Amino acid sequence: MSYCVNCGVELEASLRECPLCHTPVINPREQNQEIPPSPYPADMGQVEVVKRKDLGILVTVVLTATAATCFLLNILVFNSSLWSLLVIGCCLCLFVFAFPAIFYSKMPVWLTLLADGASVAVYLFLITFMTRSDAWFRQLGLPITIFLTLCAEVFPLLSRFLSFTVLSYALCLFIEIPAFCVALELRIRHFAGQPIRIVWSAVVLTVCVIIDIALITILAKKRLRNEVRRRLHF
Repeated sequence: MSYCVNCGVELEASLRECPLCHTPVINPREQNQEIPPSPYPADMGQVEVVKRKDLGILVTVVLTATAATCFLLNILVFNSSLWSLLVIGCCLCLFVFAFPAIFYSKMPVWLTLLADGASVAVYLFLITFMTRSDAWFRQLGLPITIFLTLCAEVFPLLSRFLSFTVLSYALCLFIEIPAFCVALELRIRHFAGQPIRIVWSAVVLTVCVIIDIALITILAKKRLRNEVRRRLHF
């Protein structure tokens, strides 16, 4: 057994160069001997990449089969309630969420978010078939879904017209989070018939305001902004 003269790694007898540092292996005593076959394959094989179209077909078939079989099982066997609508809605949401990444990667971000929000709204609507009333959907579920979708649409809208950085996106995010939490608590209190005031969302609002002030200070000071970007590799 021989060793590399450069890095000292142990070498197979058939190697002509070091696999670690690529230093040529020359042994004067073995120059006239027959070179043993290499223990490694000569051809560099590569696993074929799965095509996006084939992956899309597989995902579509699996989700469709899951929804169809659960629906038939619900109708023919366990028919005390429409529980299969939950599975169908879940499969629909998964398909809509995966559609841009699998089928059409050039789909605009704003349209992707709009489709995601619509699929969640449809899923919540399917749940109403298992409840006695759809008031929760009209007064609570649908308004919250619409507001959350609009909050998400702000990011692609701003990036389309403004030059945003990571710190700018963080500032926008910590402005939207308390706004959504306050709106969520007020909507829940209105639906439940409770006094309109903020309680738990005030904690979120306080924390986010402190973070927003820190981010605004960083963005306003060029030297501080550059230092933060350098430290965090932005």
